[in-house]
Amino acid sequence: MQFESNLRSNIVEAARDLSKGGTRFATFRTSFCNKQYWHLTNEGGFLLRNEVPPSVGIRDIFLNGPKYGFECATSIIIVLYKGVLDTIGDTEFDRLFPNLLLHSWYTDSDLGLTQDDAGSQYARPGDVLYFKNPEVNPDKMEWQGENVVKMGEDLYYGHGVGIKPAAGIIAALNKNRVPGATVSAYLLDQVTYPDYTYLSQFVPANVRLYYNAAQRRTELGLADAVSARIGSLRFIKRHSVR
Repeated sequence: MQFESNLRSNIVEAARDLSKGGTRFATFRTSFCNKQYWHLTNEGGFLLRNEVPPSVGIRDIFLNGPKYGFECATSIIIVLYKGVLDTIGDTEFDRLFPNLLLHSWYTDSDLGLTQDDAGSQYARPGDVLYFKNPEVNPDKMEWQGENVVKMGEDLYYGHGVGIKPAAGIIAALNKNRVPGATVSAYLLDQVTYPDYTYLSQFVPANVRLYYNAAQRRTELGLADAVSARIGSLRFIKRHSVR
C-alpha cells in the first residue's frame, strides 16, 4: 500500500509538472522533440538515442518542455514513466526501461498497464481515464477523445486542455463535434493503471525502510502526511488518495 500510494502521488505530481512545463499539443504528423535525446520516428514517435539513459530522456521532457510536442495518449505514457522514475530512482528505471519509444499507447511491458472496466466512479488519483467524443467533427479527429490523469475529486489533467473538472473537458470536446450533434462527450467507464505489485519490487532498500517506517506511523495515527526526498526519489504519503 505504501508503494502504490507513493506512485499514485508521483503520477499526479508528474501530470501537474507536465501541465505547466511548456510542452505543446501536436498530432503524430506534427509532433516534435529534443533531438539531442530522441529520434523523431516517421510515425511521430520519440525513440531514445542509444547513448542517452532513459531517466535523462524522460526528465528532459519536463526540463525543456517547449522543445516537445505530442498528442494526448503519448502525454499520459510520459506522465506514467515520470511517476515511476520518481518512485524507484534512476538506476532501476534505466534497467527496466531501456530503448524507450514514446508513441501513443506503446509501452514497455514492465510498466504492466491494466485496463479495468469496473467503472470510472471508482477511480483514484493517479488513475488514467478517457473522455469519449462520439460525434466528433471528422475534420478535427484529434478531438475524438481526451486521455486524462485523475488529479483529485472531479479534477483531471489532459494534454492540451490542462487541469480541469469533468465539465470543462466535456465542454472542450463538445466544441469540436460535427454540426448538429446531439450526443455529448462523456467519461468512459474504464480505468487504466500500472502494475503496482510488480513495480514495487524495484524500490531501493533504503526507500523500502522509509516506506515501512511511514506505514508504521500511519498505523499508529502519528502522521497525517509525509513529504520528503531521498536522493532523486520523491516520497509523498497521505492517509487517503480517494
